[in-house]
Amino acid sequence: MSDPVQQYLAHPAVQEAIANVNSGLEERRAYRPPRCAALAHRYTRLTPCDQYVFDIDREARRLLPSIIDRRVEAVSGVDTLPDEVREAYERSRRIGIVFSGGPAPGGHNVIAGLYDAAKAANPQNEIYGFLLGPEGVIENEAVRLTRDMVDAYRNIGGFTMIRTGRAKIDTARKMALSRQTCKRLKLDALVIVGGDDSNTNAAFLAEELFADGVQVIGVPKTIDGDIQVRDRNGRVLCAMSFGFHTAARAFSEAVSNLCTDASSDVKYWHICKVMGRVASHLALEVALQTHANITLIGEELADYVDRRRIEKAKAEGTVDYTAYGMTLRHLSRVICNAIVRRAAVGKNYGVMVIPEGLLEFINEIQIFIIKLNTIIAEYNQTHDTDFHASFPLLEDKLEYLRRLARRSREENVLPVWSSRDDDLFNDIPAFFQEGLLTERDSHGNFQFSLVETDKVIMGLVSDYLDFLKEKGLYKVGIQAAYYRKTLQQAGLDPDRFGPALFAEYPLDGYLMVKPAIISVKTLKQELVRAGVLGDAEAVPAAVEKIFQKSVPKFKTQTHFYGYDGRGANPTRFDCNYTYNLGLTVFALIANGATGQMAAIRNLEQEFEHWEPIGVPIAPLMRLEERGGRLSLVIEKSVVDTESVAFQVVKALREVWLAAEPGPDNYRVPGPIRFDGESEENRPITLVLNALQSIASST
Repeated sequence: MSDPVQQYLAHPAVQEAIANVNSGLEERRAYRPPRCAALAHRYTRLTPCDQYVFDIDREARRLLPSIIDRRVEAVSGVDTLPDEVREAYERSRRIGIVFSGGPAPGGHNVIAGLYDAAKAANPQNEIYGFLLGPEGVIENEAVRLTRDMVDAYRNIGGFTMIRTGRAKIDTARKMALSRQTCKRLKLDALVIVGGDDSNTNAAFLAEELFADGVQVIGVPKTIDGDIQVRDRNGRVLCAMSFGFHTAARAFSEAVSNLCTDASSDVKYWHICKVMGRVASHLALEVALQTHANITLIGEELADYVDRRRIEKAKAEGTVDYTAYGMTLRHLSRVICNAIVRRAAVGKNYGVMVIPEGLLEFINEIQIFIIKLNTIIAEYNQTHDTDFHASFPLLEDKLEYLRRLARRSREENVLPVWSSRDDDLFNDIPAFFQEGLLTERDSHGNFQFSLVETDKVIMGLVSDYLDFLKEKGLYKVGIQAAYYRKTLQQAGLDPDRFGPALFAEYPLDGYLMVKPAIISVKTLKQELVRAGVLGDAEAVPAAVEKIFQKSVPKFKTQTHFYGYDGRGANPTRFDCNYTYNLGLTVFALIANGATGQMAAIRNLEQEFEHWEPIGVPIAPLMRLEERGGRLSLVIEKSVVDTESVAFQVVKALREVWLAAEPGPDNYRVPGPIRFDGESEENRPITLVLNALQSIASST
């Protein structure tokens, strides 16, 4: 007798149900994104745009002389070309493409756009995909891409087709090996899809391979959204890197589900940390998508100024430099205030969104890192030994810091570590103190990636809420109608007990138990003092029930959103964006460009206004400290606190906190639907910031 399980597995219905390829996947693969008007023609041409100017870094001019004077070039479409130009355009080419860094939704469509454009220009053109990122370029690990391979991954998330890696082509040896790879494969061009570091690599490779005639084109990729290109006058050339919209939508759907859960179960605060180490673009977009009760934007905290401290110092004839920048203690108080206010109207639950790199925007943390780096380095140099070996335990390290603080008081000298430093440092949870005092990396830098941002902040918040609870200032509001019903059902007069129980009575809406009542013992004392209960009488069960309802239980659930969003299937916006980026890459290559980043101008507008362009990479580069030394890199773009998008979030902060009776103001963005009239066509951040660009141009 045959195995019944095998019979089930052989059944067509079972095979269809569990097949790797489903109807949704087939629909995605079949979708063909529209082309920008300039890319819908048989050929393309490049036109220099002299209105865009950049401030050129002297070091960039010195190190990148062959590509530093490149200009922004607009791509236009034509249907015919002079014979000589047409022959150059259509000549057979071999093009390599590599993914670099973390995945971002839409990368496969960059390949698809490049492949389609290359094959349309000349069916003999060949596209090679380097495997596992830049390491594939260094080690000459590549595969020739076929139409079947490309078609299998159209509009699909991830970088699975050729995979990715984080190696950098940043040494003379790696450059030499990369040049050797290009020669062996007889490449005419190399395309690097990546973030700021990867496009920095692209610029140096373009310079290195310039004499060999190998063109190098970059493509802006990062879900963090921190590649945004403007010229010297602030004119936008690239409003957003690809993958951002999809990741933000994926995170927003999950956060929105938690908003629904929080307002259903009414007992949890969901703490949602989203990717974004250097910039808070994702947190800002998630706030706009979901209307979470609290959203922290790192760039706003960095700009914070404590006016009260400034005025106090001014009155004393001094300057308080610590008034600039948000402290961890102050931040925890701000969060606690919001939580307490919601609890007062019966909402002891909520959703908070924080960016992964929030602590990097806290001024005192940066100061701590600088001071501790100095202390550790000085100790090692003075004692010719290792600080961490001398003080293996956290308490040992803290005692050493206390001695430094005492010495600063006793000797009355300008200290590296003052008493105030010591006081602030002692406010930090022990595990974070240990993190700040941990061994530095090989360059002597603090390893921020090892810090659990949400745990640091919520540890402080939880401690302060406990303090407020003991003071009777953190309580859950009791609905007046519920109070009356509960006492009446027990045969008690609500108006007799009300003045003794509540700070203000009678009131409609929510009643707050008096701050002095923080336990059953103090409850009885207050009732006796008010004359509604005798010394020998027990507190009525209904009254004790009301008190217990007012006692808050602060429960949190933490969530991290990052890798799931990186692997999501792209939104229609990212599908269209990346496909046209791929088409733009070929337009730049076919017209002889190198050292350029493929971009789409006017992303913040409707699709019919999108314009493909090439942006020179070298003029975007600046000297920054990276890995303990100054290096030329593309500057990351952070949230502009003057932008319309941020100002809208700031203006609606109170509305979304919803610290008043009535429903919350959550927004439900829904899943990534890919098609349909209701699917949004661009990030809300771009929609709002487009209003700013329209206003400035009128």
